[in-house]
Amino acid sequence: MARTKTFLLGMLAALAMFGAGASQAQTMAALPSPSQSADVLGAARPIVGWVSFCQRYPAECAIDANEPSRIALTPATWSLIVSVNRRVNTGLRAVTDSEHWGEADRWDLAEDGMGDCEDFQLVKRKRLADAGLSRRAMRMTVVIDEKGEGHAVLTLLTDRGDFILDNKTSEILPWYRTGYVFIKRESQDSVAWVSLGGVTSPVTTANR
Repeated sequence: MARTKTFLLGMLAALAMFGAGASQAQTMAALPSPSQSADVLGAARPIVGWVSFCQRYPAECAIDANEPSRIALTPATWSLIVSVNRRVNTGLRAVTDSEHWGEADRWDLAEDGMGDCEDFQLVKRKRLADAGLSRRAMRMTVVIDEKGEGHAVLTLLTDRGDFILDNKTSEILPWYRTGYVFIKRESQDSVAWVSLGGVTSPVTTANR
């Protein structure tokens, strides 16, 4: 009887360990696979719309050197990012700056529920920063999209690589899988921009 009881207890412990391991594996599977980060190649000229935005919302552009330069991705953090990205993409109405403001390129926080590409990303960053993520690790980024036009996305610099939040899709991809040409992004060290190696820099990011 004692041997049987010991055997059963051992089996239960092994099953519990297996179950915990399987649960942990499923949880970790929800996180993106580690990937490479984009290289920074020096200083770049800021987008004019961003300069005006920073004058109106200086706190949104300020750099806190005490904040982490990368987001440590956990299942909970990743779930938050996925949720905010999807909610903003479905909650705002896409409209060009020309239609909205009568201006070629105006960066804003979409207080009226409307905006174009950069406004979507600025709202996402604000919500994620308000939830506790490092603003310094979330950088506005300018790319050339599949139509050859200027477009703004949000780069999340994480301990598993650089991932892109985009209003054209709610799928969060590593930067190099987006199909975009990466031009430049906000610096992590100062209120400035850095080059990502793209040759052609758009004057504006004014598409939906």
